[in-house]
Amino acid sequence: MKPGHAIIALNGIIKRELWRFIKQRERFAAALVRPLVWLFVFAAGFRSTLGIAIIPPYETYILYEVYIAAGLIGMIQLFNGMQSSLSMVYDREMGSMKTLLVSPLPRWFLLTGKLLAGTSVSILQAYVFLAVAWFYDIQAPWLGYVMLFPALVLAGLMLGALGMLLSSFIKQLENFAGVMNFVIFPMFFMSTALYPLWKIQESSELLYTLASYNPFSQAVELIRFALYGQFNLYACGYTLTAFIIFMTVAVWGYNPSKGMMVKKGSGAH
Repeated sequence: MKPGHAIIALNGIIKRELWRFIKQRERFAAALVRPLVWLFVFAAGFRSTLGIAIIPPYETYILYEVYIAAGLIGMIQLFNGMQSSLSMVYDREMGSMKTLLVSPLPRWFLLTGKLLAGTSVSILQAYVFLAVAWFYDIQAPWLGYVMLFPALVLAGLMLGALGMLLSSFIKQLENFAGVMNFVIFPMFFMSTALYPLWKIQESSELLYTLASYNPFSQAVELIRFALYGQFNLYACGYTLTAFIIFMTVAVWGYNPSKGMMVKKGSGAH
């Protein structure tokens, strides 16, 4: 594979995914409305429940809403990763991915290109969400918006790789909804997206343990610290390790001679 060919192929994959996202206005709106509803409707109730920022100063309210906003940015990336895996199932069966997978380009390169494209879309969604939140006085430090970008890249890659891994196990498009619901909601609610770990521990030790080892929790913490202008080394290392594991298994799963693809083919006869 020559570098020029690789760049052209990668550019085409990313542009196609971005163009598809721009044309699907309903998907864009749904990606924003869901976290905005959680932010503006439920944030006040969460303040009282957690016992945080129930008295002045007003700045404390803003900081807590930034805390919640970080969790909802994680939600955006989680749902986008699962949405990308849905498109992988569709494209693998009857779309462009079916053609790409039989091209002379390495399979790992094609999957990485698809993953980068999905991550780019999730980053765009996250910053649009923050722009809307800004007009409602939900504002992070300026440094946080800069440090947030690499955190979104790593978190988006990890969650996208998880979705890609799942798509290698889904045989039919009709089975997608059940599998995704089985993954998305437990990952989201058993995480630190809405509640800090110390509050979860007060409720249940089991839930605390699950939330602590949940890769989505560590992705959210990486995003949250970055949004406050800080760096969480543990969350970064955990998220990077999870990404490597998920991506390795996903590439194996899409290998027609070793992974789930050959098992699906053999089951059809």
